Amino acid sequence: MKKLRFNRSQLCIPYAVFLILFVIAPLFVILYYAFTNGQGKFTFDNFANFFTSTNTLGTLLYSFAVAIVTTFVCLVLAYPTAYILARSNFKKKYVLLLLFILPMWINFTLRITALKEILSVIEGNIAAYPFLNSVIGMTFDFLPFMILPLYTSLLKLDKSLLEAASDLGANRFTVFFRITLPLSVPGIISGVTMVLLPSMTNYVVLDMLYNSTYIMGSLIGSYFSAYDWHNGSMISIVLLVIIFIVTLVTNRFSDKDTDARRTIL
Repeated sequence: MKKLRFNRSQLCIPYAVFLILFVIAPLFVILYYAFTNGQGKFTFDNFANFFTSTNTLGTLLYSFAVAIVTTFVCLVLAYPTAYILARSNFKKKYVLLLLFILPMWINFTLRITALKEILSVIEGNIAAYPFLNSVIGMTFDFLPFMILPLYTSLLKLDKSLLEAASDLGANRFTVFFRITLPLSVPGIISGVTMVLLPSMTNYVVLDMLYNSTYIMGSLIGSYFSAYDWHNGSMISIVLLVIIFIVTLVTNRFSDKDTDARRTIL
């Protein structure tokens, strides 16, 4: 019997089929609905409605505000945590890291429900602080996604560079701001990307905390629930473009960071 031989191009066929069926085809469906009306005619009215609707623009700005503040809070909390874990001599520091990752193993609904109960005890009526609770809920949910890339980036730092800088007379602050921080930028960029983009559309946290529709994900869901696929698809396309722009910006920072790393090394 002859043995079956596969070249590399044939091994890519399953992935290509998956990509066409579950990525490209749905994207074309969304594009079709975004630029057509109820009669199936081509139109830019859905695009114009997006930028003329105060509800849509207000929701977009609110989503941006929640995402930016959440990302900033996660970064402020995660960087010292990852730095201490990566630079410490604890024999069981992986156990400490596991404690930060452990909440991710618990069901998402249970975690947010527990957080809601805690906020109810602290604040009383949690609906009175929608923005604050949105940031708390998002931070609680996405903090591990900021810690992990930072920890990995800081753990891979060449300690000989830090020792060389200290031998040349640099104090701890100089070593941190001139060596450690620039070399940890890839972890920062990765963490920011993993927190910023999902927190713009993760409406489940907000809905479970106080039944809000102030974020883009819930707005899209409300349009599709009302069978208005055209405006819902247009909002999805705009968010896709925003995500693409953010990705380009982060890649640009990554390129600059590569040059900075070469300069340091």
